[in-house]
Amino acid sequence: MEFRLLILAVVMVALAIPAPAADDKERAKERTSFQTGDAWNPGIDIQSDVAMVYGIDPSLPDRLKTWTDKGYIPQVMTGVAWGSYQDYLYGRFDGKNHEDAAQEEAGGTKISHGGDVYYMVPEEPYGRFLCVGVQRAIDAGATAIYLEEPEFWVRGGYAPAFKREWKAYYGEDWQAEDSSPEARYRSGQLKYYLYKRALGQVFAFVKEYSKKIGRTVRCYVPTHSMLNYASWGIVSPESSLATLPGCDGYIAQVWTGTARTPNWYNAVHKERTFETAFFEYGSMHNLARATGRRMIFLADPIEDWPDHSWEDYRYNYEQTLVASLLWPDVTHFEVVPWPQRVFHGKYPTVDMKQRKPGEPVVKEGIPAAYATELMTLFETLKNMDQKNVEWHAAAHGVGVLVSDTLMFHRGGPNDPGGDLSHVYGMLMPLLKRGIAAEPVQLENATLKDYLKPYKVLYLSYDGQKPMSPQPHDALVKWVKAGGVLVVCGNPDAFSKMREWWNTAPNAFDSPEADLMTRLGLPKDASVADATVQAGKGWVIRTALEARDVAEQGKGALAQYLTINSTALGKAGLPDNPSNAIWLRRGPYVLGAVMDESVSADALKLTGRFLNLLGGSPRTMTDPSFKPGSRFLLLDLARVGDKPGVLASASAIRGLKVADGEMTFTAVGPANVRNEIWLQVPAGAKAVATGSNGLPVEALLVTHGLPVEALLVTHGPGGPMWVAFPNSPEGVKVAVRW
Repeated sequence: MEFRLLILAVVMVALAIPAPAADDKERAKERTSFQTGDAWNPGIDIQSDVAMVYGIDPSLPDRLKTWTDKGYIPQVMTGVAWGSYQDYLYGRFDGKNHEDAAQEEAGGTKISHGGDVYYMVPEEPYGRFLCVGVQRAIDAGATAIYLEEPEFWVRGGYAPAFKREWKAYYGEDWQAEDSSPEARYRSGQLKYYLYKRALGQVFAFVKEYSKKIGRTVRCYVPTHSMLNYASWGIVSPESSLATLPGCDGYIAQVWTGTARTPNWYNAVHKERTFETAFFEYGSMHNLARATGRRMIFLADPIEDWPDHSWEDYRYNYEQTLVASLLWPDVTHFEVVPWPQRVFHGKYPTVDMKQRKPGEPVVKEGIPAAYATELMTLFETLKNMDQKNVEWHAAAHGVGVLVSDTLMFHRGGPNDPGGDLSHVYGMLMPLLKRGIAAEPVQLENATLKDYLKPYKVLYLSYDGQKPMSPQPHDALVKWVKAGGVLVVCGNPDAFSKMREWWNTAPNAFDSPEADLMTRLGLPKDASVADATVQAGKGWVIRTALEARDVAEQGKGALAQYLTINSTALGKAGLPDNPSNAIWLRRGPYVLGAVMDESVSADALKLTGRFLNLLGGSPRTMTDPSFKPGSRFLLLDLARVGDKPGVLASASAIRGLKVADGEMTFTAVGPANVRNEIWLQVPAGAKAVATGSNGLPVEALLVTHGLPVEALLVTHGPGGPMWVAFPNSPEGVKVAVRW
């Protein structure tokens, strides 16, 4: 019988195999979590540390209790922009009808998440309404509150409530957001402010109520990356949350659905899931870096769009997962947003885009091998806090400055486009040459030591603007201390709107002119390409447009790469392009070999590994990976020979190793096959019994697995492979030698 699975080892530090996560003390680290609107059931008992129960309706306390009773840390998530909030909408909350606070398009159409679940204009009464539901969650025992997706559509600035807020905020009559670049930008500013205010309102209540009841309750914001929001035409307060009082951290909502959004590179428009996910996770990483606030990375084994095949979901999930693990200082993960739709849902056997005309649509539940792979990964992600990190990239310390105002330019007139070519035109060529290029949050440049890791920064104000002059002060200080700043492009139509750079006491034609003046350089933004020293650093000016690099490719791309070589040289960084970017994260080895890159060479690794992606073979010696490959491996040379659990598609509880015996209880969701990799001496034998007392051989036969599937060994001394059906009640395993 062929088993196709992903195996990932659980190892705390290099050269040792510790006891896996097992008890309440380990669970309290909150390394992994998931969100669900359902009460506990055995098919989705995936054994993460935290259960984030969704919604703040009256049924919440009962639903939350079912997870608490099963040992999960109880937390609560709810939508901040939308939800089943009809009590507020129709006046049952405060006696006032609030239908005019639904986000509205130019023609008067309310923007809906489904039926009368509208995206809201968050007036202050709406914040008070959310506080009532949040208090219900806290009273039910929630240790943290997650207000997800503070989203205001760029096309949604026509509701009466928004017009009222415009008058109050600007002291001027409302302007249609499609009437001018300035109106578009100011509409974005207001939307940004309104959701920052709403979050601050609820967070302040949570902190005050926490003090009143004598129990700490934390507050988090699950949010898409700013890059995705700008691409999809949504405004969210993103970087402003870095200093918002009461905000304890974020969930980076990056998954196949966001990362598969097509973009341009070298004049080719297509999905680049791995590369886009790398930048989206990087954008979120740089949102929280240097603030001390927790960042949680999400990946989704499927996605919201239900027309893809299981094969497509699996392929793209692995792309996003590997991309997330290339940011090694993030060690907390939301492993799945809706486990019920993964483990209980049915999806097409053939991707709907590839279905032939007239071909019937056949749907099936999750393939057994994929379910086992996911559980193995979920357990492994608990163990990613590895201190020893060894990078293999063409260069580090290179970034592209991005601003939240990317979101303010979308929607027209003069819309720079949802493909974000004006951003990816700078980022993508760097990553494709093996450079670990980071999106660097412009608004955070003023934070202490925020720019310190970078040697080269790229900046273009095409499609984005600085919200204030303060980031320019930080950039000038960074350049004069030795940094290399590459300034691309020319001023766009938004440069002429009323903003700080052209308002007294300033009188600059563009923010670029203000920056050049502060650097002591000519302020004319249309000068020919030039490389000028500023203090100990350098400024490289070029009229080259990033969107041309992305969409035209060829000569524009070649020119950009020449500029990049100059910048790397000035910064003292190597210019050794590679088609691979990978790292060692403790005993794990993970990365990507990219297509559309500098060569078609395979990446060759030396050693013996457990293969963590792609199923067979499970063990690999001196593997090689072709362009287009992603890999996730356990280096067996780095785990030593101490007996322990290498990988498991279940939680391992109560592990003990003594006197020639290893015992533990494996706990996992019903109807998912468990496969465990063990490091044990040669000649070891395993015995397992289920909660009903049946020996593991009987359990295997009952579930259609051959008895001989119980044990597979690979060479003297292991690893040993043990397979049997999972059980939420637990299966006891004893290994003796």
